[in-house]
Amino acid sequence: MEKANRFRGCIIAGSVGDALGSQYENAKQETDVFDPLNDYHPKTRAPRITDDTQLTIAAIESLILDPHASPDNVAKVMVQLYNQKKLVGLGASTFQALRELKMGQHWSQSGRRGEYGAGNGAAMRIAPFAFCPSINPKRIREISSITHHNDEAYIGARCVITAIQGIISKEWNPASNLITYIIPKIPDTRVRDRLEEIEHITDLKEIAKMGVDGYVVNSIPLSIAAANHAIKTDLASTFDLLIEFGGDTDTNCSITGQIVGTYLGASGIQENLLQVYRSLSAYTSIEATIEKFVSIQDTW
Repeated sequence: MEKANRFRGCIIAGSVGDALGSQYENAKQETDVFDPLNDYHPKTRAPRITDDTQLTIAAIESLILDPHASPDNVAKVMVQLYNQKKLVGLGASTFQALRELKMGQHWSQSGRRGEYGAGNGAAMRIAPFAFCPSINPKRIREISSITHHNDEAYIGARCVITAIQGIISKEWNPASNLITYIIPKIPDTRVRDRLEEIEHITDLKEIAKMGVDGYVVNSIPLSIAAANHAIKTDLASTFDLLIEFGGDTDTNCSITGQIVGTYLGASGIQENLLQVYRSLSAYTSIEATIEKFVSIQDTW
């Protein structure tokens, strides 16, 4: 059941990262001394999941319907969730795509194109597909293009898949650099250029100076570097660093959590983070979806 433990860890840690980061997303620091646990005013907002986790759960539900990850079913489940009017914090590309899908647009034609489609929204919901045996680059591109018709957004999603699959297969050696592992496995793009630029930078703060917003070239390399850092230190303190850096804190923490959670497995996640998870209003529904997915995996 090791793979099931890793899957649970991926979703749990990603949900916690999203919930913690959502309290501070794009908030401005108002004091010289920043303490995300004590002195920063957004702490009055309770941790809650956003579209990062909601659409990740939708991805799992689409896999329950169709283990081959048909983009038709992925789009169908996303629209069902959108119609419930419970999605929190949708990005512009995803919002546009869901509106178009609701009006009958085919998934291959929905979403933003060009530079406006270079957000991290495809990468933030792709993690469950890393546990799908039939996933391949063509299918990753199709699933990404439901909301983001952009090569960089697609490669950002591939980076997340590559990291998680490297951990699952144990092809990646945890003693080595996760960025170094990913670089030769993705095409030449701005995302890859950024990964090469930061490959040997160990100070996350220096990487954060290059950008912490939802632009996929900033967000995904930072999240992977943060995951690499957390695996060698601990996840909770890495979340604190990402929150301190500001910007798209919920997505950066969520993707970092998904990768690190896969490595740790649910059994290896720190108790204080599990307490946050159990406190979420969506805890019961997330658990139900995880359990349903795990129960139908015959090979686990």
